[in-house]
Amino acid sequence: HLPEPMIFEKEGVYLHTNAKRSNQDTTIPGFIRIVERAGVPALEWSPLEDDGRNAPAVLYSRKDGEGGEEDTNFDPGYEPDWAVISTVKKDREHVPVKESGQWAFSLPLSELYSLRRARFSLGRNFLVLTSRGGHPLPPLHFHRGGTRELLRALQHYIILDQSPVDGRLFLAYPLDSGALSQSFDKLHLLDDGGSDLVSRFIHDPYATTFGGFSKVTNFFRAALRPPDSPAHSRPAQDPSLPSQPDDEPGFELITCGVELGPRPDVTRGRPLGNWEEFLDSEGRVKNPEKVKELVFRGGITPSLRKEIWKFLLGFYPWNSTTKEREDILRVKTDEYFRMKVQWKSVSEEQEMRNSLLRGYRNLIERDVNRTDRHNTFFSGNDNPGLTLLHDVLMTYCMYNFDLGYVQGMSDLLSPILFVTQNEVESFWCLTGFMELVHQNFEESQEAMKQQLLQLSVLLKALDPELCDFLDSQDSGSLCFCFRWLLIWFKREFSFEDILILWEVLWTRLPCDNFHLLIACAILQSQRGELIGSDHDFNTILKHINELTMKLDLLSMLRGAEAIYLQLVRCKDLPLKVQQVLGLYVPSSSDEESPDSQSSETQRLLAQSQAAAAASSSACGSSSP
Repeated sequence: HLPEPMIFEKEGVYLHTNAKRSNQDTTIPGFIRIVERAGVPALEWSPLEDDGRNAPAVLYSRKDGEGGEEDTNFDPGYEPDWAVISTVKKDREHVPVKESGQWAFSLPLSELYSLRRARFSLGRNFLVLTSRGGHPLPPLHFHRGGTRELLRALQHYIILDQSPVDGRLFLAYPLDSGALSQSFDKLHLLDDGGSDLVSRFIHDPYATTFGGFSKVTNFFRAALRPPDSPAHSRPAQDPSLPSQPDDEPGFELITCGVELGPRPDVTRGRPLGNWEEFLDSEGRVKNPEKVKELVFRGGITPSLRKEIWKFLLGFYPWNSTTKEREDILRVKTDEYFRMKVQWKSVSEEQEMRNSLLRGYRNLIERDVNRTDRHNTFFSGNDNPGLTLLHDVLMTYCMYNFDLGYVQGMSDLLSPILFVTQNEVESFWCLTGFMELVHQNFEESQEAMKQQLLQLSVLLKALDPELCDFLDSQDSGSLCFCFRWLLIWFKREFSFEDILILWEVLWTRLPCDNFHLLIACAILQSQRGELIGSDHDFNTILKHINELTMKLDLLSMLRGAEAIYLQLVRCKDLPLKVQQVLGLYVPSSSDEESPDSQSSETQRLLAQSQAAAAASSSACGSSSP
């Protein structure tokens, strides 16, 4: 048996396992290699054996004949059944990655989908590889340098193309021109035929790039030269970028790609306190947008909170008269009690044969007994507030039986019930709130995953160094923010602060995803603590969880608004960021006009400018 041809080898490449038990290694030294097996090039990592034993497997292990298994003993530090996304996928697709030993892996280069290379100021270079099945491998930390040499070696077998969305991300494409043509055709990026264009790319990449890829930024920059081209084997260094102190000066072409201007100072306004001046003679709200703007700027005076919340949450239409609202309340009261009677009239014998309703009731009873018991409205035994909390949640199950009750919904109801202190009104306000967040509680968790992805898009634009650090500690998924987004920071701020935060978010100003900007403000407020210490995955999660009740709401609101204004003023804001902020709405005409923006864009930009002007004029009179 002949040895497999080895094209590249580098020692000093470590895996950081973030093992929880102290008797296990947290960093595993090893080799990274490019080898050809039966003529198929593959990227392999194997641990450096120590005293005849292999480094232990903690995460990303694979048993004989089984798919990848992840650590199921993960302890998030709080209720795990809804606080974080489960990372265990028992029936996921087969990933064409062969592992020898407990941590070693071998990935055919044809199955390499992407490579993310980064360097944060207090750490070394590291690479995050993702297979075409969409599954990332453990980050590879190059303690002795060598990423440049590895990437140059890879370019003999694949094309590494810098992503137009993330400057640190490189997408892998085959050198085979037929496969490349198919990629062009599927992307619909070229007007001409794919095969002819591949030839044109190889011979004159720049002219063809400017002619056919005007829609895409930095697409296939320099990567389409033939593998034996000197410029291909050794990419030119951008003279505007500083050299690295190690052996990495030749490949440091990776930049964020988003040049943000200074972050403006933002001040908060006074709470909305004079409600009558916004009503006409028949009780209609004359200027709902002005009301929302004032609520966003400063919240609501406690004495008016109950009335205005009913408008913000859709219980009353903004254009309804006082008489119409009386009629609405009467109709809604009848409807509520009809639904309440449905579950109240179910006998114990019937419920024994209805496992779904019985399960909802058990969950509600368990959660009600531990929801906001520190608040006097819900404290003590046999508290009528607890009975109302239970009854409203049970009635919501009849209103939306498909969704029913999911853990965390009691957290959404308790502040509403505290403010309204009315069973019927709190129910219908809850239904309005759930219209905004019901997808958070769906079993698929697709909405939660989407929000975490959107949060990642924002954070990469704002703070790529922080993203790099989190990536290096297997925390780039931001799963530790799951609870924040699920119940809108209910467990992170005091009960009184949540009343203010939620009414601000209910205005949907300055964009629907303002809660993601709140999350960005919190993360950036902690960047010094995170990057400047020896945190790993578990300690990052622990640190974030311990922020509960330690955050200053007004600072976070100012920070989130300042982030929004900073982003919308950026002239070259990536489309992905624009989409998260509601500044860009994809349409069927996007291919013909990729830079087109909806009228909503202009409205929000004008709104942000008005907000900035209002902030400046309010400096002398606004509360901090």
